[in-house]
Amino acid sequence: MPTDLDIARSATFQPIEDVAERLGLHKDALILHGPHIAKLDLAKLDAANGAGDGNGVADKTSTSKLILVTAITPTPAGEGKTTTTVGLGDALNKIGKQTVICLREPSLGPCFGLKGGAAGGGRAQVIPMEKINLHFTGDFHAITSAHNLLSAMIDNHIHWDNKLDIDLRRVQWRRVVDMNDRALREITQSLGGVANGYPRESGFDITVASEVMAILCLAENLADLQARLSKIIIGQTKNKEPVTAGDLNAAGPMSVLLKDAIQPNLVQTLEGNPAFVHGGPFANIAHGCNSVIATKTALRLADYVVTEAGFGADLGAEKFFDIKCRKAGLKPAVAVLVATVRALKMHGGAAKEDLGQENVSAVEGGMKNLSRHIRNLKIFGVPVVVCINRFSGDTEDEIDAVCSGVESLGVRAAVGNHWAEGGEGAQELAEVVVALAESGGGQFSPLYDDAVPLWEKIKTIATRIYGADDIIADKIVRARIQDLEDSGFGNFPVCIAKTQYSFSTDPNLKGAPSGHVVPIREVRIAGGAEFVVVLCGQIMAMPGLPRIPAAENMGLDQSGEIYGLF
Repeated sequence: MPTDLDIARSATFQPIEDVAERLGLHKDALILHGPHIAKLDLAKLDAANGAGDGNGVADKTSTSKLILVTAITPTPAGEGKTTTTVGLGDALNKIGKQTVICLREPSLGPCFGLKGGAAGGGRAQVIPMEKINLHFTGDFHAITSAHNLLSAMIDNHIHWDNKLDIDLRRVQWRRVVDMNDRALREITQSLGGVANGYPRESGFDITVASEVMAILCLAENLADLQARLSKIIIGQTKNKEPVTAGDLNAAGPMSVLLKDAIQPNLVQTLEGNPAFVHGGPFANIAHGCNSVIATKTALRLADYVVTEAGFGADLGAEKFFDIKCRKAGLKPAVAVLVATVRALKMHGGAAKEDLGQENVSAVEGGMKNLSRHIRNLKIFGVPVVVCINRFSGDTEDEIDAVCSGVESLGVRAAVGNHWAEGGEGAQELAEVVVALAESGGGQFSPLYDDAVPLWEKIKTIATRIYGADDIIADKIVRARIQDLEDSGFGNFPVCIAKTQYSFSTDPNLKGAPSGHVVPIREVRIAGGAEFVVVLCGQIMAMPGLPRIPAAENMGLDQSGEIYGLF
């Protein structure tokens, strides 16, 4: 059987100018990164929009439909959220709906770790797969550099007289690298004498967890980007007053490094349909959505925009609704909830090695997880359709069990064969999505109001979305939350970081656990991104590599071609 990489390499590529032309984009609005990748020059796109010279682009924002693709709680069996996003986009184009898909850029950490790339799979991929999954257009490198520039400027300021009176014990800004490296989680820096600065404890997070990533993904334009960067809180003075990146004159040079990275990236699907791949994965430790700029640009250009949010709906979809949609004024028309028979079996108690055997009772047991996600999505007032992402070993009885369970909840289910058949295999799903989107039945609203105190926001998510009874925190964490309230950040939404493998903070609790308590370990303020990060349980902002990382099976063959990338 051909691998995803084999399929991607056998694709017939369209020139990226032709892909752009399908959206009415003139080639002058493209910044080419080779024949099959381009960035959009937003300034030229805006100019063309108002020029009235024949090159203008009609703005479809008022009528376009935004579709969110999310998933059940992930398992090692796989769910295929990105694959479904691509397949649905291809299918919508196939049935005559001009559609753009908006994906998140892959991080090098998972590519070389356990999860692999994030370009889809089978016949539902974005290409060129190798470039997208590796260095792509350098956006993540730019974010890493901008973040670490601020880190260097902090230490440099402290070294040269520390006129801002920064308290070394209260510097919260760490460094980042786009790789899973547990050895860097906690470090002691600036050793080696007076010339190297003042020794202090610090650490590294993965780049995707950087506030700079969140800012780039939430900024509306370059001016907004620079303004948000200036509001980053790096720590406190000895009098506990906040110190910002603006105080260090760092926002300007950071913006210089991000000037090109903020421009959305245009690529294509295997079927030649347009795709914007731009910004932020990792909804377990970040807000996990692609950029607002990419989404809003797509909404201007297309009738339908299909986007994804990271990991399960309890993480990615909740943050998409409560952070991205709240901040950007977006109103999704439909939510597609992706599930697989194999994953439902695992949630129903089946072992991974037994997933190839028919087990209807395990599927029915796993429906508790699917049902919880359906219920949660309905809380936000968004119509839901379940996509059963079909694997070749799924039996008709198992598929029927899922369909029956979903329909008993008053929700439509559609079987997707897009991995094997591309857009043609997702046409049933596309038709259901169109019917729901054009019915106008959605009444989207976030889970909580801005004015709700931070503690209650966290508790609301834990009890209503995770099925918990309560949240707990020690006195230091409670005091920190109250300090943030007193400092004027109580109106911010919260970005909860927890394991992606369970509704609880225990990754071993499958299905739909309830009655648990969510422990809050740490709280961080993201002043520029304008949300509060809440770390729960044992979640780390710097992942580690697995016992046998995917990197061990990668290399170059004798002709210089990559092998082992997936």
